[in-house]
Amino acid sequence: MTENTTGAPAPADVTFADFDVHPDIVASLGDAGIVTPFPIQAMTLPVALSGHDIIGQAKTGTGKTLGFGVPMLNRTVSRVDDAWEGFKHAGKPQALAVAPTRELAVQVASDLERAGKRRGIRVLTVYGGRAYEPQIDALKAGVEIVVGTPGRLIDLAKQGHLDLSHAKTVVLDEADEMLDLGFLPDVEKLLAMTSPARQTMLFSATMPGAVVALARRYMSQPTHIRAMGDDQENAHTVKAVEQFVYRAHAMDKVEMLARMLQAEGRGLTIIFSRTKRTAAKVADELTERGFAAAAIHGDLGQGAREQALRAFRNGKVDILVATDVAARGIDVDNVTHVINYQCPEDEKTYLHRIGRTARAGNTGIAVTFVDWDDMPRWGLINKTLDLGIPEPEETYSSSDHLFEQLDIPRTAKGRLPKAAQHLAGLDAEVLEDLGETGKSSGRRPAGGGDRDRGGRGGRDGGRGGREGGRGGERRSDAPQDGDGASKPRRNRNRRRTRGGSTAGEASTQA
Repeated sequence: MTENTTGAPAPADVTFADFDVHPDIVASLGDAGIVTPFPIQAMTLPVALSGHDIIGQAKTGTGKTLGFGVPMLNRTVSRVDDAWEGFKHAGKPQALAVAPTRELAVQVASDLERAGKRRGIRVLTVYGGRAYEPQIDALKAGVEIVVGTPGRLIDLAKQGHLDLSHAKTVVLDEADEMLDLGFLPDVEKLLAMTSPARQTMLFSATMPGAVVALARRYMSQPTHIRAMGDDQENAHTVKAVEQFVYRAHAMDKVEMLARMLQAEGRGLTIIFSRTKRTAAKVADELTERGFAAAAIHGDLGQGAREQALRAFRNGKVDILVATDVAARGIDVDNVTHVINYQCPEDEKTYLHRIGRTARAGNTGIAVTFVDWDDMPRWGLINKTLDLGIPEPEETYSSSDHLFEQLDIPRTAKGRLPKAAQHLAGLDAEVLEDLGETGKSSGRRPAGGGDRDRGGRGGRDGGRGGREGGRGGERRSDAPQDGDGASKPRRNRNRRRTRGGSTAGEASTQA
């Protein structure tokens, strides 16, 4: 394996036009205001454009999509090329990008469409939760690049609609996340469907043994490019993120949130929870308190998930409450605050969460709530990452240090003043009918009703946020929470109560 560990940024005067990139791609990037490559892009392009296999290692938010996207587009024969007329495989996918989640697949496809616009390259995004027919129709009409999640890609291939035998460029994005979510067998099946003479590019933030083994098996003398900056591979802190950790009481968390969300300079904010139930509950409570919030989690249909993301990106809501799995692939600029409403499961999840802010050279603030029961878990995270916060300070919504450290005005209360409620809100964003398979829209009734009752007791598939163990992509034949058509509900006519609350409710609420 060839190793390139250079982490120095490209010279300021280097542009995409300085590489052997098709002028139309350079022009398309210029139309979007993208002229100068990020370090990972400048390091990857010379190797990838020459056709070599690549293992690209970089943190999220460093711009690696164009690092593999530009070479992928550059190698694709399009309808405006002279070679198109005699091209034997016109309309068959020439390139494949595989992503672990729906949101990441959509993000990658969007970047590729933008960069390939002037060349007229057709990019199709395929993933579960949407109807098959539009994706099948697009494949029949012809596409040059397919971006998708493993489950739906394999389904379409097995049905004979997706022919990957002519794919000469294959990209595995966020490979470590795909393996974490159990997609290794599916990834191997997809690789076996592509051309043996393909160029393979694997991108991953970390390099666990399973990723290294995958590279050795399916790649030919790959060049290992590391663009980790000064933090290096096992970054213990994100230097651009100011981190605060508070020991918080479960009953006071939303009150604390309401004050924190009125901090000076707060922009787009992502709040993380471990469970789907908590994500929905927190979003509902914040909305009731006057904040423009939306939730994204596994119990929502794809239309509702995309509605929430569009509202967040378009500025109609400025608070997104998400579970870990649903948040993978969310790449939104200018996120100023990340709040861990529930303590992360481990140090990797912690770094992934706080990495949603301080992207592309910006700075950010990360706040973590640690319940009393979570102290052992936090202790392990703190020790592993050497954060120097073994005993988070006990904090309440009225604590002076909370206001001082997070620059919260002393006038801030538990509700957003009417005068400050200027965003349109989630309902201002259109909820598209995607012809979804196996999911209802998933929208919760107003008032924070508990949708998880009668399901799995509010737990994410019993795996602390893994949501069924397969992340943002679920195979169409798998039973799904909230899906009355595919999974019959148990009829629970009697509910034991304890002191006026449903038994077991206290254990599932944060």
